[in-house]
Amino acid sequence: MNDKKINSKKTTKLKKGYVHVYTGTGKGKTTAALGLAVRAAGCDMKVFIAQFMKGMEYSEIKCLERLKDNITVKQYGTGCFIRREPTQKDIEAARQGLKESMEIITSGIYDVVILDEITIAEYFGLILVKDIINLIDSKPDHVELILTGRKTNKRIIDRADLVTEMREVKHYYSRGIQARKGIEK
Repeated sequence: MNDKKINSKKTTKLKKGYVHVYTGTGKGKTTAALGLAVRAAGCDMKVFIAQFMKGMEYSEIKCLERLKDNITVKQYGTGCFIRREPTQKDIEAARQGLKESMEIITSGIYDVVILDEITIAEYFGLILVKDIINLIDSKPDHVELILTGRKTNKRIIDRADLVTEMREVKHYYSRGIQARKGIEK
């Protein structure tokens, strides 16, 4: 995980930034956001990725470490609680992530900010929809903001400029095949 200090150099590569939402039951939400991050880094933009509900090492994080001059990743999770009830520690981690994300978005340092799994964190009650709306409304004009996760609240969808829904048609996970290194994790 790349958890470097925030660089104080301000950038404004984009004249106008928009709000994207990648949601739905299908695979590909985080992958789409990370693809956008790589494209932005390729154009020398500064990218911040906050991963909500994720606290484990993922292969994509290892890859992004190679782009650490342009991409900063920070996780705000304690592991993976999808199969259990969230604890107070899970809630605190998500709320800390939201607070830091607000500071990052308004800092003027980053051109692109990705809030990975933030909508499912809201669904599970770790953070409030009104706080996400406030974050969207506080976004400076030049920042591109990407929100990912399942079960996105309609209020967030209504605020977004671009919404993509990934729909699962068929997945081998339902046949008992676990996530594979380099493919799903």
